[in-house]
Amino acid sequence: MPNRLANETSPYLLQHADNPVDWWPWSPEAFTEARERGVPVLLSVGYSSCHWCHVLATESFEDELVAAYMNEHFVNIKVDREERPDIDAVYMEAVQAATGQGGWPMTVFLTPDAEPFYFGTYFPPEPRHGMPSFMQVLEGVRAAWVGRPEEVAEVAQRIVRDLAGRQLDYGKAGTPGPEELAQALLGLTREYDATRGGFGGAPKFPPSMVLEFLLRHHARTGSEGALQMAADTCEAMARGGIYDQLGGGFARYSVDREWVVPHFEKMLYDNALLCRVYAHLWRTTGSDLARSVALGTADFMVRELRTHEGGFASALDADSEDPVTGKHVEGAYYAWTPAQLREVLGEEDGDLAAACFGVTEEGTFEHGTSVLQLPAQGPDVEPERLDGIRERLLAARAGRPAPGRDDKIVAAWNGLAIAALAECGAYFDRPDLVERATEAADLLVRVHFDAAAGRARLARTSKDGHVGVNAGVLEDYGDVAEGFLALAAVTGEGVWLEFAGFLVDLVLDLFAAEDGTLYDTAHDAERLIRRPQDPTDTAAPSGWTAAAGALLSYAAHTGSEAHRTAAERALAVVHALGPRAPRFIGHGLAVAEALVDGPREVAVVGHPEDPARAELHRVALLGTAPGAVVASGLPRAADGSGGEFPLLAERTLVHDLPTAYVCRHFVCARPTTDPVELAEQLGSVRP
Repeated sequence: MPNRLANETSPYLLQHADNPVDWWPWSPEAFTEARERGVPVLLSVGYSSCHWCHVLATESFEDELVAAYMNEHFVNIKVDREERPDIDAVYMEAVQAATGQGGWPMTVFLTPDAEPFYFGTYFPPEPRHGMPSFMQVLEGVRAAWVGRPEEVAEVAQRIVRDLAGRQLDYGKAGTPGPEELAQALLGLTREYDATRGGFGGAPKFPPSMVLEFLLRHHARTGSEGALQMAADTCEAMARGGIYDQLGGGFARYSVDREWVVPHFEKMLYDNALLCRVYAHLWRTTGSDLARSVALGTADFMVRELRTHEGGFASALDADSEDPVTGKHVEGAYYAWTPAQLREVLGEEDGDLAAACFGVTEEGTFEHGTSVLQLPAQGPDVEPERLDGIRERLLAARAGRPAPGRDDKIVAAWNGLAIAALAECGAYFDRPDLVERATEAADLLVRVHFDAAAGRARLARTSKDGHVGVNAGVLEDYGDVAEGFLALAAVTGEGVWLEFAGFLVDLVLDLFAAEDGTLYDTAHDAERLIRRPQDPTDTAAPSGWTAAAGALLSYAAHTGSEAHRTAAERALAVVHALGPRAPRFIGHGLAVAEALVDGPREVAVVGHPEDPARAELHRVALLGTAPGAVVASGLPRAADGSGGEFPLLAERTLVHDLPTAYVCRHFVCARPTTDPVELAEQLGSVRP
């Protein structure tokens, strides 16, 4: 008998619709039910591609006895963290404060007033490794609720008070400058893994936003150390098992320090961010490997994540059905044995593939299987032959049961994908990628925007062309604006600049505090026990610094002092945190690099059919100056008529030829018709 989740649109919630647990979606009615019954709330938070979420569901939520106990003694609420990042953020902060760690699935016990009093993540079906079983946790919480109600209430109230006391005060920290950025680089150098690339130990996550900062810092200062850390980390990841050597795209993270064995789920945000980083690395160094990975990741997103409506799905599962056992296990789709390679390729090519991709008889993963890698010390093989081997293995893999896909469209992550695909399309002469980016942007405008009755808003999610009920959070506004600004730069279509302006104005109206700090939810959003506000990056840019970047770029495009000032005030958090915790505010550091460099404003004017204008436009897009904004089109008259971009106002042709203008800090370089001179104007500024 389906429970209350049967009518939800979230793929994650629908995965639990047939559980014997009487799940509720997050709603006032669920808390009213708990209050009337006098029982606590069990809040379970996860997402559809989460491996351990599936494990907990199989072991406990599908168990009739466990479910019966949950139904009798709790009101059980299931939340998709990707649909409701605000709920996830508030209670994850409580979990981390209480236990020193967090993760998903997240299990939190609440009073009927939504105040948390006991926390955890995954609990096994039997006690193991010092962890109580899930049933023991349920029984313990039930005993405390019934036998020590005053203690439970006091704990819950203390936690809420502690959370309220965590209000951030970074509005007066000052604007980040070269000194703070140099200190951040020094901090990253201390944590850098010089042997394996990346930062810290296992598990090791792709440091996408830190890599973007390092590339921008190199572009501004000429720091070879910054470039070396970025390039070596990118190469280590690209050669490791975290990168899909057959189909392109990156897994969520590596369970080891060497990037060998991934946690196999593939997330849209990781791939969008890394696609852009590798494209920018190619732009800086010309690396063939960086070009291959950027395009491989872009093609993966289009091939495997693009939906019928033109947007990009959230994720692919880590688990899939093992063709031999019939069980859903992690990595079954991606791992190989030497015998399986020979079965597909024959003896000679099978042995060669095993040597090229690091597949051994012992295995690098589980049960004698290996995750494909591309060791630098592998055999010397003609690229055409290796490409042919890849194609045959990819075709064979397509016959395996595929991982499940979470088809919901998340606005923020689609914004990241739009930026990555638009730039890859421009850099690598792939107009099809620009078209895919434009189609995703069209979907966001058609489905996610709601300007009805004067209440303009951006919705967080959609599925199958139908908008979801959850309001967009700050990261949605910031990342979608960033995607639209990148699309405007690549296509020369000013309408995307207009949409970005609409979004950044809503950021100021709905999310900004008087001191310039930003909240993750709008002023009129549902009130939780705390209004979430976090400037640090998780797996994607924080909403705070994403919005700061969009505000800064929009100000550079339009000359708006209000938006420039708002960006500078928001970036005060980077002044405070950048030198102390650079790994966790990489996107803010990247935006601060653009602020220190200008950012530069590039206007390219000329007839759209003139190949000379197209060449200047391409050179402008390939400039490495941090965060430079690019406008291309017909000249714009002083009264605003003509060209679509404010940067094109009163820009005239030199000798009747397409012309580029580069300005920075209210000073413009000499207009040029020469692509070589333009490239020099957009190169690194040496100290």
